[in-house]
Amino acid sequence: MGLKKETLCRRIEDKKNVRHISSQTPPHGVQKGRIPIENAIAVIAIAGIAVHLVLRFLLKSSQLTSEIPLFAALVLGGAPLVYGLCVKAFRKEFGSDLLAGISIVVSVILGEYLAGTLVVLMLSGGNVLEAYAVRSASSVLEALAKRMPSVAHRRHDSAITDVPLDEVRIGDTLTVYPHEICPVDGVVIDGEGIMDESYLTGEPFEISKTPGARVLSGAINGETALTIQAEKLAVDSRYARIMAVMKTAQENRPRIRRLGDQLGAYYTPIAVAMALMAWAWSGEAVRFLAVLVIATPCPLLIAIPVSIIGSISLAARRGIVVKDPSVLEQLDTCRTIIFDKTGTLTYGLPRLTRQVVAGGFDKTEVLQLVASIEQYSKHPLARAILHAAREAGLHLDHATKISEAPGGGLRGLVRGRSIRITSRATLIKEVGTSEALLPEVVGGLTCEIALDGVYAATYVFHDAPRTESKSFVQHLGRKHGFDKLMLVSGDRESEVKYLADLVGVEEIYASQSPEEKVGLVRQATREAKTLFLGDGINDAPALMTASIGIAFGHHSDITTESAGAVIMDTSLEKVDEFFHIARRMRTIALQSAIGGMALSVIGMGFAAAGYLPPVAGAICQEVIDLFAILNAIRAAFEPRSLIDF
Repeated sequence: MGLKKETLCRRIEDKKNVRHISSQTPPHGVQKGRIPIENAIAVIAIAGIAVHLVLRFLLKSSQLTSEIPLFAALVLGGAPLVYGLCVKAFRKEFGSDLLAGISIVVSVILGEYLAGTLVVLMLSGGNVLEAYAVRSASSVLEALAKRMPSVAHRRHDSAITDVPLDEVRIGDTLTVYPHEICPVDGVVIDGEGIMDESYLTGEPFEISKTPGARVLSGAINGETALTIQAEKLAVDSRYARIMAVMKTAQENRPRIRRLGDQLGAYYTPIAVAMALMAWAWSGEAVRFLAVLVIATPCPLLIAIPVSIIGSISLAARRGIVVKDPSVLEQLDTCRTIIFDKTGTLTYGLPRLTRQVVAGGFDKTEVLQLVASIEQYSKHPLARAILHAAREAGLHLDHATKISEAPGGGLRGLVRGRSIRITSRATLIKEVGTSEALLPEVVGGLTCEIALDGVYAATYVFHDAPRTESKSFVQHLGRKHGFDKLMLVSGDRESEVKYLADLVGVEEIYASQSPEEKVGLVRQATREAKTLFLGDGINDAPALMTASIGIAFGHHSDITTESAGAVIMDTSLEKVDEFFHIARRMRTIALQSAIGGMALSVIGMGFAAAGYLPPVAGAICQEVIDLFAILNAIRAAFEPRSLIDF
């Protein structure tokens, strides 16, 4: 009784998660209410600066009057930021933003209200953009929930009634209309058609569905209605499990320490120490202020974002959407790359890769006859056979007496010859072919062909690798410093190994569920920074778990929402372009930031010695900022080449 009660409670809780999952705990590192507050601070700073400029230059007001809106912006916007930075300092979290907070206080003391308000704007605006990038991850769960139908079409006798999804019970008879998403896991009891399960399972093919075939929640139905019997509740079905894994992956998403914070952790203590020593050595508080004025970390607060924005613009022109700016900063530091198979290293379409023809039959004639009746079929492998016939330049004949019985394969007559295309088991059972006559097939999907009741050929199909997959994979270690390459797929081991051997990946994991993928990615991420490249809904949790996730193609809203960047054009050359854009951005950002900080340290030395008063230090800092920003702007311009394989 206690077990039943516990199970019931769990299911009730799962239902709540499925229906209201987007309203749960915000992503890691983002507090509720933070974004509206910092949005308000940014608006206050912009308004203060705008009103100041109007009063100062258009209305010719006095300096005292024109600085009132700036002072108000510093009080209303700067004070909350400084308080938050003081809390971070108490926790011993020293970053570039902490020095910016000190600069805000110093600017107020010096009466440099415009400079202080600009720092408030930079600090709040940067926090809003970063928080938005992290918080957008929650839209993945919302997109998952929206994709799932809210009702199911329950059938009782001859009547069909729409019922809420959470009212579906095991054993219910449901109708799935054409092009609808299957609501629960079940088994087909009436109807014939196909379903696209590639986003869920990693299998590259649309799967034929006949009575007795199992269906998965979240799969997309084809052009014919199917009647299914529910085998699981909605909360226990495959799609709900993916949502649960996604929620866990989101809550445990690794935090990437930003480049500015990494540099600021060293720069801030140095600047504060130099300012304090100057004060102690000279006994003049003005030197403390002078050092901090020239130490204001504008190369970190401005130059790095400028290089990031320029690189985002360059990437967009190359068909790459950068959703999380930190991806650009960290991509070049990843040492493990994890590939999904279907649609990433492959085209996601079956290709006829091998034709084993029995003795006494002509390979070309068999293909012509088979393609002549396959043109009347909607079977997923029919397109592969027709494609092979077109590549061979074959003329297709008219076929008659076409039939395709559930589970029995395709039959027809062409030029008076009887053709049957079916499975190996059916060929042995119904045609009477000896298994010893059939070739051994190690991997891939197969179909058997009989002509005039005699075994004629075996066709083997594989998900063909992209033409650039091998060269792309093999250059990753040499050109981009990847130490480990992994191929993780929901597909069968024979298919995964077939592809791995072709492209040169040694470490493979086959038949992996979304939950298992997350476990593998999490383990790899503990050892080194990881990059995951995938394209299906079943990849979304892994994309969020990896240090960096890149969605390949835009076929799934779920995948693109969970990734830090999206390669819109399904080409591995674009992935390589993104690698180079990120590396170039990091190089330029480091040049601007470190170069600017080095010049600032030199200036701080002069200020500490009394050679640069606060006003002169502020001017020197502006010159340093100008050089840093001009260098950072280079990131927006396209270099001669972005591909090296």
